[in-house]
Amino acid sequence: MSKKHLSTERGYREIMHPASGEIGFQVVVEETDLFIIATQDIHEEVAALVQELRGALKNHILFHPEFLSSLEPLSEDKGAPGFIRRMYAAGEACGVGPMAAVAGTIAQEVADRFRSRCPDILVENGGDVYMHSTRERTVALLADPEGGASIGLRVEAEQCPLALCSSSGRIGHSLSLGTGDLVCVLSESGSLADAAATALCNLLGEERDLELVVERAQEWATLGLSGVFAQYGDKLAAWGNLELVALD
Repeated sequence: MSKKHLSTERGYREIMHPASGEIGFQVVVEETDLFIIATQDIHEEVAALVQELRGALKNHILFHPEFLSSLEPLSEDKGAPGFIRRMYAAGEACGVGPMAAVAGTIAQEVADRFRSRCPDILVENGGDVYMHSTRERTVALLADPEGGASIGLRVEAEQCPLALCSSSGRIGHSLSLGTGDLVCVLSESGSLADAAATALCNLLGEERDLELVVERAQEWATLGLSGVFAQYGDKLAAWGNLELVALD
């Protein structure tokens, strides 16, 4: 396999285009960097919410430092805020630490909070997406930052709300125990999709593991997974309620 891509630039956002009647904007609060497509400019309200979520998360980590560093599931703290409890639960379901679910969880929290004002809202958080949509969307699958995305997922409005969370052994700074190009998981739960993407990508150490990734995803269908796409080199595997399309 080629070397891992560690660039902090988010060039993939250049291909994220708002539809008619929508706008795209960025919200950055400390390490949280969101790109949002919505029907209104709500960047100030989103920033306030992200600040609130980050404050609650940092406060929880202050009293439970293992929450930040554990690569293994942790017992849920029943007194934690709801979004943090969902991270605990997703990590336990997928056999990973709770922070494996942080990006997808925050993306969903933002999308859910503003759905009443923006029936169409897509929140992208480091490659993890949560969307409410009244129209068809196409989400690019970026397995090769240098070559660009050539494959996408077509998402029908009826599939929403929907999380599409990805993990890679070759792209980004996030820890992955695998070496695969990409694993993308679909679920109504952003927490579950994010944790599952990490866990499944950890399994992808060589080409033949694509079959194992699909089998494990199928087993987790009862938890709420609705689909998975995986790529190792030039080999692809997919399962579930998803439609692959070629991108121009």
